[in-house]
Amino acid sequence: MSRPGSGKKPGTRLKVRVKTGKGRTVSQKIWLERQLNDPYVHEAKKLGYRSRAAFKLIEIDDKYRFLKPGGRIVDLGAAPGGWCQVAVQRVKSEQGRGKIVAIDMHGMDPIPSVVIFKKDFLEEDAPQMLIDAMGGEKVDCVLSDMAAHATGHRQTDHINIMTLAEAGYEFARQVLKPGGVYLAKVLRGGTESDILKLMKKDFATVRHVKPMASRDDSAELFVLAMGFRGTV
Repeated sequence: MSRPGSGKKPGTRLKVRVKTGKGRTVSQKIWLERQLNDPYVHEAKKLGYRSRAAFKLIEIDDKYRFLKPGGRIVDLGAAPGGWCQVAVQRVKSEQGRGKIVAIDMHGMDPIPSVVIFKKDFLEEDAPQMLIDAMGGEKVDCVLSDMAAHATGHRQTDHINIMTLAEAGYEFARQVLKPGGVYLAKVLRGGTESDILKLMKKDFATVRHVKPMASRDDSAELFVLAMGFRGTV
């Protein structure tokens, strides 16, 4: 497993302490304190990204260079849109050189140069809808930063997110052009190597990556599959 990035995190700030009370639970206090002290959260606000997750994609693409000018990209479970914002910059879709399609069952606020569908990508007609939106062409890259709602039970959460990653992989197989890329969030938990084995029959290279922007105490990883061999 590799960890991309420059090795430098955004500048740190004086640590903020959150007091209890005001109707907050202990878990809410911990979450708020972590947000207030997270340099990536502050940097995202500074640069206009909708989420700190944007930096994860930036780091991974800085190393592996799969978001190329003119590329056709689909972002599954795209809300709130941080990954779409990065994709727009990288493929230069605002200059008419690429195309970004976002799919999220909950919808999301508009982003310039991004086509947004409020739809569950698991629906049977979703792959063809995506290809139609791309002008009948298949895509260069499928992105997925999806995560199921946490239950607090580690094994259940692991199974749920791995199920999403595998579903995204099946979607990617239907819409990717030969040579295409699939990037998806997974979790450590005992079965994350299984999805690599599954993908190796369809992609030239498959690896786990953990960007610096992923919190050190998080079980989060990303699987990056490159060089799609195409479907028969």
